Amino acid sequence: MLIIIILIYGLLLGSFYNVVGLRVPLKQSIVTPRSACPNCQHQLKAHELIPVLSYVFQGGKCRQCKTGISPIYPIIELTTGLLFVSAPLVLGWTTELFVAWTLISLFMIIFVSDITYMLIPDKILIVFAGIFLLERIFIPRTPWWDSILGAAIGFALLLLIAIISKGGMGGGDIKLFAVVGFVVGTKVLLLSFFLATLLGAVIGGIGLLLKIVKKGKPIPFGPFIAAGTLLAYYFYEEIISLYLQYLVGF
Repeated sequence: MLIIIILIYGLLLGSFYNVVGLRVPLKQSIVTPRSACPNCQHQLKAHELIPVLSYVFQGGKCRQCKTGISPIYPIIELTTGLLFVSAPLVLGWTTELFVAWTLISLFMIIFVSDITYMLIPDKILIVFAGIFLLERIFIPRTPWWDSILGAAIGFALLLLIAIISKGGMGGGDIKLFAVVGFVVGTKVLLLSFFLATLLGAVIGGIGLLLKIVKKGKPIPFGPFIAAGTLLAYYFYEEIISLYLQYLVGF
């Protein structure tokens, strides 16, 4: 029953994170106006805002003008719900859950804003940095200095890449990784960086082969930071253990 409740909350929050990720980069209010169809401006009623289900029942179209609705909405809603459920299953029922849910929330908003506008707004990072600071004061996972060191390394590492690549890494990515470093500490940060770049290279390569991504055209790195960080945050010990076993066997 508790898992179902968490799933429902995740779905509802995922719907809200869609709004935040789409409006904040445009400097729009996340409260008003009410959600509407981007084509005909039909204001959505309560039964049209049920996470995932409204999209399915309406056939992925606006009830008013029948224009197709972007699948990003139900994808973010469902992903948020599933990730919220995954946290207690992986981490157990500890206070660290609050940090995990906050981290997931940040990543869902960033995912929407980055794939839509290629932008990670400072306002979102500042708000979440404040929340993480409070959480790490009351829910420490590593020594306080490790959080500060993690933030510094995260910022410096991506800044160095941006300088070497002459703009290949965006300022939002640099600041996001600094926030990530503060939350997870240095060890998990370094693994998350490795996983993020690996995922980015693999998926980017597949995109080039399938001609979904054009050569030389930048792709958003925020989603890869999110995926790599969650994998490292959840499974750091298991990944390192497998790597060491591989080295010994090799």
